[in-house]
Amino acid sequence: MARYQLVVNGTSRPIEAWDANMPLLYALRNDLGLHATKFGCGQGQCGTCTVLMGGKAVRSCLVKVSEAAGQRITTAEGLGTLDKPHPVQAAFIAEQAAQCGYCTNGMVMSTVALLQRNPKPTRVQAQAALAGNLCRCGSHDRVLKAVERASGQRQA
Repeated sequence: MARYQLVVNGTSRPIEAWDANMPLLYALRNDLGLHATKFGCGQGQCGTCTVLMGGKAVRSCLVKVSEAAGQRITTAEGLGTLDKPHPVQAAFIAEQAAQCGYCTNGMVMSTVALLQRNPKPTRVQAQAALAGNLCRCGSHDRVLKAVERASGQRQA
């Protein structure tokens, strides 16, 4: 068993991993109790497990816990609160950009990463940034409207 120090949502957290190759996703959900990050495909293709690592959107099912040690990791729990949601979370709520909600974590985290590097993306740029996030319910149009709202390009 190996010990790692993860910096998650601004707090240094120790975890013990059964294997250095254990996915970060497992540490977040099972060891730290952060359940916004979902297990989807386990192959980095659906985006439900997306977190920010060093400010970039990454698939936590593909990141080894040993690679995440010492990195700054942000999950949806670290963005906002129920009383004061992050602007992206608030935009997703306002645009009703979730149906079943399973993909929402990945969509929100990918949107946060997009807006950090491009505060006013075009719709085509937003589509490209979210292309790796799958939604089986078909809420993509509402998600794109939420991106526009969060970037200040869409009003109520």
